[in-house]
Amino acid sequence: MKYLVMVQGSQADYDAMSGKPSAQSPAWSEEDLRAMFGFMQAINDDLVESGELVDANGLAEPARTRFVSAGQDGRPVITDGPYGETKELLAGYWVLDCASLERVTEIAARVAQCPAPEGSPEYPVVIRPIMEGGGPCDEP
Repeated sequence: MKYLVMVQGSQADYDAMSGKPSAQSPAWSEEDLRAMFGFMQAINDDLVESGELVDANGLAEPARTRFVSAGQDGRPVITDGPYGETKELLAGYWVLDCASLERVTEIAARVAQCPAPEGSPEYPVVIRPIMEGGGPCDEP
């Protein structure tokens, strides 16, 4: 079964990774960034080797986000970031093809151990099964 495994972050976290601390997130050093990227690369390498990795990507900072909704006149309403009122957004994801929920949970638990500077916010790793066939966007 395929699963979407998601990690979250806020604009303050992205700023901290650029060396700009805030009350919510301490500044990251080059060593902190290397440790985090190395940790994630090791996970990706293991998932490629096991054949479970379908896709994975980190996402650009929330300030580069765009929201599009339907306006009352039928025209799209477009809002660009940054979003001070938004706490967390999707920061990165993996699409995994795993034999069981237990297996993908093991992987998520490993992702949750990613190194970060002391005092950094901790977010849960979110697992969502991907609907295969019969989903809301599939044709009848």
